[in-house]
Amino acid sequence: MDQRVEQKLTLVDRKRLDLEGVRHVGSFDEREIVLDTNLGVLFLKGEGLNITKLDLNEGTLCVHGFINSMEYREAKSARARGKNMLSRLIK
Repeated sequence: MDQRVEQKLTLVDRKRLDLEGVRHVGSFDEREIVLDTNLGVLFLKGEGLNITKLDLNEGTLCVHGFINSMEYREAKSARARGKNMLSRLIK
């Protein structure tokens, strides 16, 4: 059976992003947010980024700030990236 994974992404004036299909937040600060989504790892880059709503049970996220770029990557999950960052800090 072919099961289709859907994701909804709404960007308003590059200042607000609403996203459905979020599995995990790997890392975040005011310049970059790394998300593990249904369709791969999503990197959000910008200025003054702030997560204003997060519900992992529903898979929804809302970000405010100025968004410069959004990039999907397939290689590593956001969860794995978060662990790598932690291991680098501990060393």
